[in-house]
Amino acid sequence: MKKLYFECYAGVSGDMTVAALLDLGADEKKLREALASLPVSGFSVKISRVKKSGLDACDFDVVLDEDHENHDHDMNYLHGHEHLYENKHEHENEHEHKHEHEHENEHEHDHTHSHEHAHPHEHRNLADILAIIDNSGITPGAKKLASDIFGILADAEAKAHGVSAEEVHFHEVGAVDSIVDVIAAAVCLDDLGFAEAVISPVSEGRGTVRCQHGIIPVPVPAVVNIFAANRLEMHPVKIEGELVTPTGAAIMAALSKGETLPDKYRILSVGLGAGKRNYPTSGIVRAMLIEADD
Repeated sequence: MKKLYFECYAGVSGDMTVAALLDLGADEKKLREALASLPVSGFSVKISRVKKSGLDACDFDVVLDEDHENHDHDMNYLHGHEHLYENKHEHENEHEHKHEHEHENEHEHDHTHSHEHAHPHEHRNLADILAIIDNSGITPGAKKLASDIFGILADAEAKAHGVSAEEVHFHEVGAVDSIVDVIAAAVCLDDLGFAEAVISPVSEGRGTVRCQHGIIPVPVPAVVNIFAANRLEMHPVKIEGELVTPTGAAIMAALSKGETLPDKYRILSVGLGAGKRNYPTSGIVRAMLIEADD
């Protein structure tokens, strides 16, 4: 029996998973046609070859326009907390000084802060995202898998925030790039003909990471809840950083049925998917099509 096997020894994210599946043989033309059918704007897709730790890998990049850009791959935003606090403290002192002694600069002060809210992001709930999936032109199998993935995300976020799944308003995972990553993964898996897989222990870092809710611990609450509710094994590593995103964890959870590797197997094909965050790891997810050797 043929199976998909995901090696997540450098963590996992949505874009890494899609890239690995494309490298494994998923049809790029079908994927582009599927994504073109989405009732979502503000993005384009770039598929290329990159080097990660000296290895040739596929890169799947959801390129956002100015109105939808976020900080998902901005390492200073994600982990530059001390720098952030220093700037904030200095700015607060500067503001107090200006407020007390330079009232004529008040208009200038207001203007310099307007950029913080220049690009508001949509906060979608589960019903909004399911409607996007339902109104797309992707196959029924891909629709079901994408809906299952977002159901897992909604349950995890609901538990983290103490609300129902229907009440969850997605922030990072409701952004355009995360929606595209999930649907792209579902389309590629459906094209390859697999709805379940064997998942290796998933490596995760430590420390803290910045999100729209503030500074939170790694693993982030949604990832912890996904691992707790599904048959996934976490492998903590001594790396300061977020190696596992909620999107990547949810895709793996939707595929995992608790299966284990056979004692012996043949490797039929291999795909390497590159990540974009710069951590001291290989930065890839490896997907393999294997066949048990009876």
